[in-house]
Amino acid sequence: MKIATWNVNSLKVRLPHLLQWLAAHPVDVLCLQETKLTDDKFPIDAINDAGYQVVFSGQKTYNGVAILSRLPLVDVVRNNPRFDDPQQRIIAATVDGVRIICAYVPNGQAVDSEKYAYKLSWLAALREWLAEEMACHPQLAILGDYNIAPEDRDVHDPVEWAGQIHCSDAERGALTALTALGLRDAFRLFEQPDKSYSWWDYRMLGFRRNRGLRIDHILLSAPLAVRCTACAIDREPRTWEQPSDHAPVTATLD
Repeated sequence: MKIATWNVNSLKVRLPHLLQWLAAHPVDVLCLQETKLTDDKFPIDAINDAGYQVVFSGQKTYNGVAILSRLPLVDVVRNNPRFDDPQQRIIAATVDGVRIICAYVPNGQAVDSEKYAYKLSWLAALREWLAEEMACHPQLAILGDYNIAPEDRDVHDPVEWAGQIHCSDAERGALTALTALGLRDAFRLFEQPDKSYSWWDYRMLGFRRNRGLRIDHILLSAPLAVRCTACAIDREPRTWEQPSDHAPVTATLD
């Protein structure tokens, strides 16, 4: 089974990219973030025609998540039942015995802002719910845009970013609290090229200069981690015309 995550930063704009990528990389499951579409505008037919079933939870202009699968999606849950939140940031489903959770973690805007406090509260509630989900679903993967670079090696310039949003101690601590439940970062199960990132700012030639952050992650429960044989970031879609600022991340499960 191949599973992947991609923040498409507007599915309306990036639908041709999505279909092009799926044709070249027919993964079994793909989690999308920042679809930025109300549910009535979701391109179900185009995705079905590409060979995928889909479940989604959206809102206008912001946020929005979806899970595409070549296999049936069952036991679908939208949002975190432990966190009352109008923002559409979580959707979960079971695919062939694997619990798939698609998450779009809040950006946080700036350290010490109200949005930063919301991000930390959101992450704390996510941990509470994940503990329950893992007790029910030993084979679990949570994929998405975490808006957190776990370590300095996941940042193009650790000095410049020290203490800033995405790299603050509190955010990294919240991510560590998630992995302490027994989750493994699929990307770090393997030797990886230096300066591997999944997001680059549109400004200041960020991608061309590889001034990026690795903030898109696939976390696997222990039973899935032992099945994982590869994990990689696909930079190619970031080279396409009008790209998302994020690149897809794919993990292969034996």
